[in-house]
Amino acid sequence: AQADALARRQAAEHTAARRLLADFVAAAQERGPAPVPLRARSYDGRHRYRTPLEGWYLRRNESVAVSTSGDFYVLGVPGSLRALVRGVVPVPADPPLVLGRGGRDGESVDLADALRAVLDGER
Repeated sequence: AQADALARRQAAEHTAARRLLADFVAAAQERGPAPVPLRARSYDGRHRYRTPLEGWYLRRNESVAVSTSGDFYVLGVPGSLRALVRGVVPVPADPPLVLGRGGRDGESVDLADALRAVLDGER
């Protein structure tokens, strides 16, 4: 019963977050900013890898982004020589309503605030 309730809450959160992302993409495509090529970063932070994606970074550290198709991506990937040569294809993730929830103080931000900051040119 508890697991079902948690699953329902998470599904509702992801649905609400997807709506925010869709609204953001529509607004950004209409008035900017323009999307940029998205790069993934190795877990240790030492390497950046090409991806086939374009979109907008939602955090200054470029760890999460939304693509032009409205998908949410966590851009941390395992490091490898192959990834340096060929690039990587990140897998979309379920979007949260709070980025960095459960992280250190000051590291979490509401998704709506992050999207607004991108539209306002603050990211």
